[in-house]
This record gives sequence, C-alpha cells and structure tokens, in this order.
Amino acid sequence: MSKKKALQDLFPEVGSLCFGCGRNNEQGLQIKSYCEGDECICTFHAKSHHIAYPGVGCGGIISTILDCHCINTAMYVAYKKENREVGTKPDKIYATASLTVNFLKPAPIDAPWVFKAQVSKYSERRIHVICRIYANEKEIANGIVIAAHINQGNPTS
Repeated sequence: MSKKKALQDLFPEVGSLCFGCGRNNEQGLQIKSYCEGDECICTFHAKSHHIAYPGVGCGGIISTILDCHCINTAMYVAYKKENREVGTKPDKIYATASLTVNFLKPAPIDAPWVFKAQVSKYSERRIHVICRIYANEKEIANGIVIAAHINQGNPTS
C-alpha cells in the first residue's frame, strides 16, 4: 500500500492545515491513509511526547487519528461512489458529525498503531465509518465516525 500516494496528498487544500491529517501543518501528526478495495489503513508510530503515562499512548491522540483517518476514508468513498479520481473537482468535503471511541487496552507507545477503517453506511449527506485500532496484532480500540457532507457554498450548512 505504501507505494501509492496517501489520501492526504490527493485531497484539496481545505484540510491541509488539520492537526491530525494536514500535510501543511508542521506541528501536526501528519497521518497518512492508504486505501485498497473497501479498507483504508493508517499506521502511526507514536513518539515520546504522545504519551498519557510512561509506555502508554494518549487516548486523545488516538481519537484524533481515528477521526482524521475516518474522515479521509469517507471522502475517498464519496469520490469512488461517483466513479471519480480522488481529489478531482468538484471537491467532496466532509467533517465530523459524531465521533465515538472505545478503548479496549492500553496503547503501547513502542509499537505501531494500525487503524483499519471501512464505510458501514453511505448516503451523500452522511457516511458512517467503522475503525479498529491494533497494536502488536491486538485490537486496542475501535470507534465510529459519522461524516457529514459540507456545502462548500455555505460551510456551516
């Protein structure tokens, strides 16, 4: 999957400053999501400043990555439903309407966190994305993001 371009490098500038996935945010996490078939994967290597306490990752960082990865997954699927290349005009922009995260086990800081997302329900206005997070091949968390389509003429609608 890593030979492909990351979704974040294909999408429009509108989200390029996002803390979690913005490619132009030097202080951000700059996650990268890769899709193949129905599944999108993001692998994140936590750093020492991403801890909650020694050896364990911060739940807020996990939630941020889950949120951004799921929104990118939703936008990817929205383009594919229209049989268009990702990032072509008109832009398909979605934002988080709902975020639910379940923490199952502590997230070890010394192992990569692997986020695996799939769309579970699709409509043009709302896309439901389920994500499972793994470390050392064990599920450590999971969540659901409901992505809402943003009207570009009026971003608050």
